[in-house]
Amino acid sequence: MLLVAGFVTVFGTTAPSAESNSTPASQKPANQEPTAKGAEARTWAEIVIKGDYAEGASMPGLFGAVSESLDDGLGRLDRAAGDSRIAGVVLKLRGPSLGWAKLHEFRQAIARVRKQGKPVVAWMSNGSSRGYLLASACDEIVMPESGALMLLGLRTEVTFYKNLFDRLSIQPEMLRVGEFKSAAEPYTRTSMSEPFRKEMEALLDDYYFQIVQMVRQGRELDTEKVIAAIDSGPRMAPQALKLGMINRLAYEDELPVLLAERHPGAKVTIIKSYGKKKIDTDFSGLTGMIKMMNMMMGIEPSRAIGSNSRIAVVHANGVIMSGTSQADLFGGKTLGARTLIRAVEAAEKDPSVKAIVLRINSPGGSALASDLMWRALEKVEKPFVVSMGDVAASGGYYIAMGADRIFAEPGTLTGSIGVVGGKLALGGLLEKVGVTTSVISRGGNSGVLSPLSGFSDGERAAMVRMLETVYEQFTRKAAAGRKMPYEKLEALARGRVYTGNMALENGLIDEIGTLDDAVAHAQKLAGFKPNQKMQRLILPRPVSPFEQLFGPLAASGSPTNGGFASQRALGDVLPEALVEQFGALRLINLLAREHRLTLMPFRIVVK
Repeated sequence: MLLVAGFVTVFGTTAPSAESNSTPASQKPANQEPTAKGAEARTWAEIVIKGDYAEGASMPGLFGAVSESLDDGLGRLDRAAGDSRIAGVVLKLRGPSLGWAKLHEFRQAIARVRKQGKPVVAWMSNGSSRGYLLASACDEIVMPESGALMLLGLRTEVTFYKNLFDRLSIQPEMLRVGEFKSAAEPYTRTSMSEPFRKEMEALLDDYYFQIVQMVRQGRELDTEKVIAAIDSGPRMAPQALKLGMINRLAYEDELPVLLAERHPGAKVTIIKSYGKKKIDTDFSGLTGMIKMMNMMMGIEPSRAIGSNSRIAVVHANGVIMSGTSQADLFGGKTLGARTLIRAVEAAEKDPSVKAIVLRINSPGGSALASDLMWRALEKVEKPFVVSMGDVAASGGYYIAMGADRIFAEPGTLTGSIGVVGGKLALGGLLEKVGVTTSVISRGGNSGVLSPLSGFSDGERAAMVRMLETVYEQFTRKAAAGRKMPYEKLEALARGRVYTGNMALENGLIDEIGTLDDAVAHAQKLAGFKPNQKMQRLILPRPVSPFEQLFGPLAASGSPTNGGFASQRALGDVLPEALVEQFGALRLINLLAREHRLTLMPFRIVVK
């Protein structure tokens, strides 16, 4: 017997599609809403969550937006929360690549929808850890019976290269200040040191606790049951249903009828791609040609600023280096000191900007570049607030130290207040393959930067002295910024990495919160009145399609060291495991350019 609970119509972004012929799922819907006789139609918003949701300003491509930004993704959920037409939201999770901070931002946005009395239903074909942690914030989780729940806990795997270097006669000369500053360990050891292991154990304990709490609260399960489910995974969807980890078994085409069951007798419509921005790609005629040229050169459409005051949100994304921001061949980004300083100065000089929020997603990098950016931010006279994203560690923490208030997400990786430096001596490898070198030198330490030989005793002492000076400057400024006795701050430093929760407990940040929370606090410091209109100025400016094709141009008109940006990132075409190994060698490339690094030694990815 076929029971049709309501009438279902699925709409696209511009026009309605054909009526669905889906069959209902076998389970009863959760939180069914009674509908009075003759009730009005009910409209649901469908939003697909996929990709990594880049932060910061971006220019659309000539054929439309390549991927959705974090602001756009969160904005669609907030729009649904405030849209009186919308009765609920369907989230279709298609392999989201969210870090800890973005995961928290999306969970908070889902909570805002639910706070308005609108149910949120998550559907996913397979439940990765990231996807499931996002889904657990929803009212209901639906999977097909062939799906698998891959909530497996946490695991860290560190690759060490010392034996390889020994075989190749490569001599790693790595120096550090801070017992927990483990960035060089993969090149100098064959296994973790005790401080490194202790640090990783503490981080994984905190992250595991966060995972268990998210699932426990979202699914209303006992802690013991959640831990047991993780320990016994993976599980097929029917088993996950029995454990209470999901609510329903249904295929994607059955979703319209599942929603109709929530509103008996009502006509249910679904707006596909709800709230997604459409890019105007009509370049016909003279107007279209002008529009295309403006887009190519990065000239944005005029925006009415009016008399509204603005909050500048300055994004600091990537490994910190001197010069301008760029992208590398592995899909990573570098945060150029010159780019960020210009953005901060522009915000400081703009009379419509009343406060500055620095959004950080950086593991650190060049010590010099970090200090120059810190100085530019230290001089800011307007209210200055920091919002930490997935990672704001080492140099990423350095640039945050002068803020009036620091916000971080629960899973933000931060701290790592320490310094590393050194080089790889390749002379032995060259000799092995028949390459010899004659050397003439003047100066006792002239070989410090030589890639052929290791440090002499005098060179090593000079390098250590320099790194210790950088460490003293770093910790002294951190203590001043946090208004903390130097001895207390230094004990918390020593290269140790903290989660946002751990950093709050130790006084390294001020508050757990999202970017929106940081912006709201900046408004308060700037003296905004309640309900006063505010616009966000996103900086630095987005990269134009012209620069995407040919790379950013230096003042001389020639391409910068980044080469041609039109080369496809190797991270898109190589196996993930291989990309990880190439990424691990990035430290060597950085040390070749910057000999003093404030860089976090590792990264943690939720899969």
